[in-house]
Order: sequence, then structure tokens, then C-alpha cells
Amino acid sequence: MQRWRGLEDIPDGWGRSVVTIGSYDGVHRGHQLIIGRAVARARELGVPSVVVTFDPHPSEVVRPGSHPPLLAPHHRRAELMAGLGVDAVLVLPFTAEFSKLSPADFVVKVLADKLHAQAVVEGPNFRFGHKAAGDMAFLAEMGKTYDFTVEVVDLFVRGEAGGGEPFSSTLVRRLVAEGDMAGALEVLGRPHRVEGVVVRGAQRGRELGCPTANVETLPHTAIPADGVYAGWLEVDGESMPAAISVGTNPQFDGTERTVEAYAIDRVGLELYGLHVAVEFLAYLRGQEKFDTLDALTERMADDVKRARELVGERSGT
Repeated sequence: MQRWRGLEDIPDGWGRSVVTIGSYDGVHRGHQLIIGRAVARARELGVPSVVVTFDPHPSEVVRPGSHPPLLAPHHRRAELMAGLGVDAVLVLPFTAEFSKLSPADFVVKVLADKLHAQAVVEGPNFRFGHKAAGDMAFLAEMGKTYDFTVEVVDLFVRGEAGGGEPFSSTLVRRLVAEGDMAGALEVLGRPHRVEGVVVRGAQRGRELGCPTANVETLPHTAIPADGVYAGWLEVDGESMPAAISVGTNPQFDGTERTVEAYAIDRVGLELYGLHVAVEFLAYLRGQEKFDTLDALTERMADDVKRARELVGERSGT
């Protein structure tokens, strides 16, 4: 899969393509449906499929300080899109100047002049251009002038019998913030994941018999609610069952919020300085302060046991 940053990275002589545009944070099941349809349409037409996305998130430029928690960094989104069969990802730097492009100018500069769109595939609520003035009806009208078709894909709805909410990044962020990992998994189609570099902490886990990887997460990461979780610690492509703690460590009157993962039944891991990923499968309990360290270690042993069982059930082992 080709990855471009900015319109100038698009190869000279790029021909026609099928395009879909959006932030696509999380690449959840609704996104997968839209992107999958774009890929299928591209195959039907015998042309490449292109996903156009933005960096930073448009809200950070339009409303500084309002950057939403991110469900996946750009490199992870690209990996997920590649898995869906996308041929190229174009990341457009979203600047104040770019935000002022009218919907018509966006169509001309991006879709017509550079990507030579033959078809554009979007969700029903897609908006674009200055002040989000462009909608699907306007895009379809522009398509008549610039020779591309427009296809609208309905989003999935969460819940039984068509009830609930359409799948969206906003919904996933809320579920993650609430610690509802089962709900997040349903919408994402996979466990929620955070990434970062392992840094040195207070090393209390080591002293208590459960050495943890203290993960310094990437900026703006959507971190689950404080509590203890079952999941995985992924290092160099290897996923290890893990018990994960998120919070300020109230047992020791901590103030800094951290993400710490204990790789179950693994001994002698040296992870400092490595980029790792933590995947959250299930919420086990909230953060607590115990009367004694013995009570804490007993509860930690129970957390590890439950995490081992839950991950084993998920893995079929």
C-alpha cells in the first residue's frame, strides 16, 4: 500500500481512482463498511482505491484545544486500511489555510486535479470544505461536472433489532472513557488498543511480584477509565496475555495517571525503551486502596487469575 503525505506526494501521472475521505479514527466497523465498499468499487472499475485522511484532527485547527482522544495513531490506521485492501492512503496536513478551502475548491484541488476520482464513497453524514458547508448532495452535483459518481453507504447500528446508535468514533470514545471494553470491541470489531514507549516507573509491581510495563502513551490517546483490565501486551508482534492497570495508583497516593501492563507468566522481560501496544479485552474492577499490602497482593493474584482465564477463553486456549 502506498502512503502519501500531502498532495505533492501523489505520483506524477496518477490515473483514475475510487476515493473515500474522512478522519477514520479507529477504523471501526462502520468505517470498515465504507472503506470496504470503496475497495470493492475500485476492483469493479479496475482502478486503485485511495483513502484521504487528515493530520492533525480538523477540530484541533478549527477549535484549538478541542482535539478528541484518538482511538488509533495514523500508522495504525494505515495498517488496518491495508488489511482492508486499500491501495493508497493520502494524509493531508490540516492547516488553518487548508480549513478555508471551499467545498468546490476541495473537489477541484483534491478529487479532480490530483486523484482523478472516478467514484467517491462516503457515509451519509459526510461533510467537507470550509465550515463543513459541503454535503453529499453538493458532492453529487460536483460529480456531474468533474466526471465522478457518488455512493452513500449506511453505517452499522449498534444493538439488537436495529436499535441503539450508529457506529461512530464518538461512540467508541465514550465507551472507552466508561471502561466498557465489551461495547468498544463490538463497535471496533477488535479490542481497543493504546501504544507507547515503556518507561521506568516506581517499580512497585516488581516488588509485589508482578513487574509491569509502564507505557508512556502517545499524545491525545483515548485511555480507558481507571481500573484493572484483562488483555494483551504486544511486543515486536508477539501478543502476551496481560493484566492491565489504568489510574493513579491510589494504594501509594499517586497523582499521575498511568497505563501499566503485567505480562502473565512471563519472566525476565526487558522492555524499557521499546514501543509496545496494550489491548483491552475486559474490565475487571475499579481502582481501590487496600488496608494492607497483603490484601493488595491477594487481589492482584486474583486479577491475574481472572485475566488469564478471560484471555484464554478469547484465544480458545
